[in-house]
Amino acid sequence: MMKVVGISLLALTLAACGDTWGQRAVTGGGIGAGTGALIGALTPIGLLPGALVGGAVGAGVGAATTPRR
Repeated sequence: MMKVVGISLLALTLAACGDTWGQRAVTGGGIGAGTGALIGALTPIGLLPGALVGGAVGAGVGAATTPRR
């Protein structure tokens, strides 16, 4: 199971990025929500709280790491 989780996290990390602030926030939020739901399902946190926290963190990190041009 841990191999599947590790490969999924790697694939999600490398799969989607955006060029603008909004695109990076949305893709980061989606990746974070998926990862948070997966982690929440495997821990006592729960699926929905994990997805909410992961989505919020992912959106924040995605927006904060937008490259400046």
